[in-house]
Amino acid sequence: MSTSIITVAGMTCGGCASKVSSTLGALDGVTGVDADPATGRVTVESADAVDPEAIKNAVEAAGYRVVA
Repeated sequence: MSTSIITVAGMTCGGCASKVSSTLGALDGVTGVDADPATGRVTVESADAVDPEAIKNAVEAAGYRVVA
């Protein structure tokens, strides 16, 4: 199992966190996503390591930006 932790700018509410979570959850191999709108912290769990570029692209497709 692999865990990636990123910080996402622009998540301000539970709806934002849900949108980011569902978008990231659709990536191949992702088994769980926990997004905290208060801190912007998003934890992505997967069977194998997920390409950081794929995570970034998914977050941007949801309308947000990875800052760390």
